Amino acid sequence: MRRIALATLLAITAIAGSAGAQNTPVTLVVPYAPGGTIDVLARVLGPALSAELGQTVVIDTRPGAGGNVGAAYVAQQSRPDAQTVLFTGAALSSSVSLSSLSFDPVRDLTPVLGMGAIPSLMVVSPNSPYRTAAQFLAAASARPGTVSYGSSGPNTGSHLAGVLLAAATGTELLHVPYRGSGAVYPDLIAQRIDTLLDIMASSIGQVQQGAVRAIGITSRERSAVLPDVPTIAETVPGYAFETWVGLFVRSGAPEESLRRLEAAALRAMQAPAVQERLRLSAAQPIPADRAGFAGYFREDVDRWAAMVQQGRLQKGE
Repeated sequence: MRRIALATLLAITAIAGSAGAQNTPVTLVVPYAPGGTIDVLARVLGPALSAELGQTVVIDTRPGAGGNVGAAYVAQQSRPDAQTVLFTGAALSSSVSLSSLSFDPVRDLTPVLGMGAIPSLMVVSPNSPYRTAAQFLAAASARPGTVSYGSSGPNTGSHLAGVLLAAATGTELLHVPYRGSGAVYPDLIAQRIDTLLDIMASSIGQVQQGAVRAIGITSRERSAVLPDVPTIAETVPGYAFETWVGLFVRSGAPEESLRRLEAAALRAMQAPAVQERLRLSAAQPIPADRAGFAGYFREDVDRWAAMVQQGRLQKGE
């Protein structure tokens, strides 16, 4: 009788523990300021993920240090139980080589879901002589160090896209940093700088209004949103730059918890509201499952490490 009673007690405890975990809210940590692309996607994904998990999902905004404040919180202070989820972007992979971090994103965070990747547009003034990426690169090759591109600042996406382009073509481009992409456009339109590689979610409005002209897109394939804009890869084979977004948790979470979160996130990503927001962001698919996204993330980490080793980027620049 005592053995039966003990077995019953253990079963009840296990059921209560499972129910307790499912009643605990899931925290979705967004390491960027409200209103940005990742924040908007998080607020659409949250309800869909909540429905799939059967748990409340709360958004915890922790901006700072280019996304590293929120990432450090998940990597170091959250419990390793897959209940606190980091929803972040591509800056996490470059920060491994370019920032002084208190944590190791590869060791301390486990990728769970790759949600998508937003390409950038190569834009020029409507009055620019460059009507194609090939013309721009030909000028850069003929006049090393004088053909310029603006950026939102050192080591931001618009800077890194230009570094990759210079590396892929063996050209020397003049980098002109600004404080945010909005500050670049007046000088770009006035032709004081030659081009800008700006994330499509930000630049597409400028293109559609006729303020600038798009001469290339950094994705591997043309975008259905702007099908007439050729990929830069059509001129520079193999070139691609994408601002991905995805989910991570603190490493050490139980495998069962990871499988449950992954399955729920994959289903949530297919919700009509989430798919529509991805479409409006011009996002393109990337490996979504845990294993595929982990490989994708690691390749991105290695790419920026190679740029530092080649002397094209510097830590803390």
